[in-house]
Amino acid sequence: MAYPTKNLTEGERVIREFRPHWRLLVIPAFWFIAGIVAIVLINGPIPPDGGPADLVLSLLVAAAFIPLVVQPLVKWWFTSYVLTNERLITRTGVIARSGVEIPLENINNILFSQNVLERILGAGDLLIESAGESGQSRFSDIPDPDGFQSLLTKVREERSKEISQVQVAGFSEAAQPDATERLERLARLYRDGVITEEEYKDKRQRLLDEI
Repeated sequence: MAYPTKNLTEGERVIREFRPHWRLLVIPAFWFIAGIVAIVLINGPIPPDGGPADLVLSLLVAAAFIPLVVQPLVKWWFTSYVLTNERLITRTGVIARSGVEIPLENINNILFSQNVLERILGAGDLLIESAGESGQSRFSDIPDPDGFQSLLTKVREERSKEISQVQVAGFSEAAQPDATERLERLARLYRDGVITEEEYKDKRQRLLDEI
């Protein structure tokens, strides 16, 4: 499920988007298989066969599918992590949605952790320490956490350089007086006798050429 482009700002692009690690589906898959086996046994070898008791037990097993199989699957499907060139986003929920957005320039530290099993499966957790109200945000059960940590660090550094360049350009533009002010200052220097008429005309023409 791709992140909606309408939610991106001008110039923002998605770098990576993924769901939680597939290991979260192992237990629901186990319960699904166990439920199917239970229904087969209830309606087959286990007596009495074909009676109301079999129907009731089958319905109970099917009802257990909802919290044990359907809900974890839906939660996994509708949970997404999105990294753009400006922010890190997480979204979860079907009808009632919730999420976290962390501007890359606010991220102070990125930590990942894996136990032995998670390392074998290529899963783990990511802890983001950032400035602002969120403080710490944990992204659990993500695939390839160390690789994503490296990618996030690289994108964050690029974002910081981009912001620095914009700030420097804005400062230079603000510090540069406009042409009208420079012409008035030049005229003042000529009236006060600081520069000669020839210098005044020459500099005035240069300013007019810049406009």
